[in-house]
Amino acid sequence: MVRNVLLIIADQWRGDCLGALGHPAVRTPNLDALAAEATVFTRHFGQSAPCGPARASMLTGLYVMNHRVVANGVPLDARHPNLALELRRAGLDPNLVGYTTTAPDPRGTTAADPRFRVWGDVQEGWRVFAHFDEVEFHNYFAWAAAKGIALPADPMALLGPEGTPGPSAAPMRMPAWASDTAWAAEKAIEFLRTTRRDRPWVLHAGFFRPHPPFAAAAPWHEAVAVDRIPAPLGDAAEAEQHPLLRHWLGSQKRSSFYQGATGTVQPLAAEEVRATRQAYYGLIAEVDDAIGRVLTALRETGQAEETLVIVTADHGEQLGDHGLLGKLGWFDQSYHLPLIIRDPAAPGPRRVAAFTEAVDLMPTILDRVGAPVPRACDGVSLAPWLRGETPAAWRDAVHFEYDLRGGWPDPRRPPFGLDVDAAAMAAIRTERFKYVHFTGLPPVLYDLAADPGESRNLAAAPAAAGLLSEARNRMLSWRLRHADRTLTHLCATPEGLVDRRG
Repeated sequence: MVRNVLLIIADQWRGDCLGALGHPAVRTPNLDALAAEATVFTRHFGQSAPCGPARASMLTGLYVMNHRVVANGVPLDARHPNLALELRRAGLDPNLVGYTTTAPDPRGTTAADPRFRVWGDVQEGWRVFAHFDEVEFHNYFAWAAAKGIALPADPMALLGPEGTPGPSAAPMRMPAWASDTAWAAEKAIEFLRTTRRDRPWVLHAGFFRPHPPFAAAAPWHEAVAVDRIPAPLGDAAEAEQHPLLRHWLGSQKRSSFYQGATGTVQPLAAEEVRATRQAYYGLIAEVDDAIGRVLTALRETGQAEETLVIVTADHGEQLGDHGLLGKLGWFDQSYHLPLIIRDPAAPGPRRVAAFTEAVDLMPTILDRVGAPVPRACDGVSLAPWLRGETPAAWRDAVHFEYDLRGGWPDPRRPPFGLDVDAAAMAAIRTERFKYVHFTGLPPVLYDLAADPGESRNLAAAPAAAGLLSEARNRMLSWRLRHADRTLTHLCATPEGLVDRRG
């Protein structure tokens, strides 16, 4: 068992964006150093996008089909266990720096509850050490003002680049010493230096970056050389893959990614993609530097050798691949995530290429602190991998879900006139194939052995009928196996209640 847990969650960090994994451009010396003494899970996937559904899965251990937080702003059913409450039951003190993007169960309050007027409140059970408001950044901007930053009437403008709004190589207007990344690092370090040492603790330390707006503070905006930035995947024929991809390519708004910008993302010129990627990689470099300071504080306070350290993200980012920005749809770029776990009891550095999922984090943490894992959890503890073992039976696929209905702040109708209950999407990804099933739209099928870049949708190809049938069967079996099983192992008998698991 470990005494403490430091869970570091970045927002919108792609799984390939680590120097330790050979990325040609990103600069992550601190995470690379951590990876050199930790277990790195190279094929780790999130369960959904955007933040609300993704974080609900991570912090409940449930697939979206079970917790049903299908979009930002959708309430989380209060009956579901979550990481913070389970840790409290085990005698640990779960603390939060950042956010969980959780809307409360309306059956325990009324529609007038002010928590429904924000993007996401704090999930039940967390002790809030420092909250980051995802809508207007009140706490952060107050902190910046106290440090001497003169806030304009619209302080969000400080998060955009100097000069013309839009894809730009210019630095963010806010200086690095007062950035939201600096805020998160300072608060996490403050917790580590002031927390009581006579009782175990858990700290959920959240960083808002590299989430948009895509503008990095100086000098981080120049952290990555332009000539090292890889070109995006995809070509002019992307829209032919699926009607939904055509819809997104014509409707994504630049204002969602560039502070103050107008118009649609497409057309996105090659130099604009490079500028966007340079800013994104710059934001990553800044977060890496901040995480390095947090880990230094952990060591300096003498707590590193009794603390489980986990670094991951909620979801990924398309970053121009397949012509898209943001996190959406079914491509790996939106769901493949970094996962580094340093367990002080682990035998040494290790790379794990087996498929792992965000739902595995809750059971892993509970396992390592000696707490029981709720029966409902869809995830599996990663502790055997941390011990240097290779489990005899392990998953050979990952699953993720996305919903076409809008969430906060615009709960619009789904495209194509779909009913809100016909807006679901679920994907299964194996070594060989990826299959994407929609309630009300045609499917998507890739033969990943022949098409690793996911450029040819084979769902309607007669030659792929056998693969399509196999994929559909796998999807149905997954859903049947993981339907809510909280009480299904129990049964009444003439002798009383029995556990049929033996």
